[in-house]
Amino acid sequence: MPVIAPLYAGVTALAAPLLRRMLRRRAARGKEVAARLAERWGQDASPRPADRLLWLHAASVGESVSLLPVLGALHAQAPGLHVLLTTGTVTSATLLAARLPELGLADHVLHRFVPLDVPAWTARFLDHWRPDAAGLVESEIWPNLIAGCRRRHIPLMLINARLSPRSFARWRRMPGLARDLFGAFERVQAQSAADGERLRALGARGVQAPGNLKFAAPPLPTPADGLQRLRDALGARPVWLAASTHPGEETAAFAAHRALAPRHPGLLTVIVPRHPPRGPEIAAQAGDLALTRRALGEAPPDSAGIWLADTLGELGLFYAAIGIAFVGGSLVPHGGQNPLEPARLGCAAAAGPHMQNFAEPVAALSAAGALQHVADGAALTAWVDAMLTDPAHRARMGQAGIAAASQDAGLPAQVAAMLLGLLPARAG
Repeated sequence: MPVIAPLYAGVTALAAPLLRRMLRRRAARGKEVAARLAERWGQDASPRPADRLLWLHAASVGESVSLLPVLGALHAQAPGLHVLLTTGTVTSATLLAARLPELGLADHVLHRFVPLDVPAWTARFLDHWRPDAAGLVESEIWPNLIAGCRRRHIPLMLINARLSPRSFARWRRMPGLARDLFGAFERVQAQSAADGERLRALGARGVQAPGNLKFAAPPLPTPADGLQRLRDALGARPVWLAASTHPGEETAAFAAHRALAPRHPGLLTVIVPRHPPRGPEIAAQAGDLALTRRALGEAPPDSAGIWLADTLGELGLFYAAIGIAFVGGSLVPHGGQNPLEPARLGCAAAAGPHMQNFAEPVAALSAAGALQHVADGAALTAWVDAMLTDPAHRARMGQAGIAAASQDAGLPAQVAAMLLGLLPARAG
């Protein structure tokens, strides 16, 4: 084992008191669930389910959503299997609390927060749950967790793995650690052939690239009653959506609204921030624009204005009801949000230049004519104007998105079979 691995373990062990304080501060800001902080340092009083247990770990909302069809496929192929699903964010826990019952999986999938990667905390977690096999999603490479699984002979799979050229270059500077960590996985399902090649070069074994689970995720929820109420609230006025926005992007949305309102009387711009608690901060930036907040129970402005949807779990409704959407995290250097979410719901979509976290979906949607690239706020304004002016073009983009986002429909069943292949045979 390279020197850096035990060094990392020692540093994280020494940092444990600081990490506890950090978690408590995060809980005070709503970034952690105070009543469940013990899970973050590996403590859990709930019993381990009997029989075989598969542990899956997804970082946050996007990775959790991509796992949902795999969870369904696992239940179909192995109905008695128990799954422990860990995540690291409050938003992912909220999402799963809603989606697992909807999918009939609440009795089969148990959610917990993942422990931080401190040796004693990961050891407590693994010794309590004793998973028979484990799957980590995308780029969740945590040295202490991986080393703990290896010591306990827990078979590991890397699911929907991605490794950007930039990350690959960083790992190449630590070849020993890379071989030790990536070589710990018995199976790797890469998002693309290029990701697979980079992972092989770092020492990964059993690499396959059958597709990207993000293409197989189910559409965001659009309950019929909620969708009808939203459509009634929007009415027949011109409307467009700035979705999952990050700081700086609301300014571009405000500017687009100011430029377009004279051309489209009664224009409504709907902003759904990536982080709803930013609602008051965003509202304070609106200046003289008429703005109402859905989090306060307010309806859209009567005349042209901004409706700030600073709520959680409603993005699918807005995509389906509005049909024209800018995908946030892309005009600022963040890496973008998932463009497949609007595409699945027939929404014409645009995104800025910073979409590196979703390079393959962006390429597929762009090739299909379902996603427009906008270089800056001015280009975004021009695109929204075109969509509002030409509903036929908007409809073509939406239909192209539905078709492009439906590829890899059989992939969840393949991934489920790969995971089940890691499990020991059922006792008896």
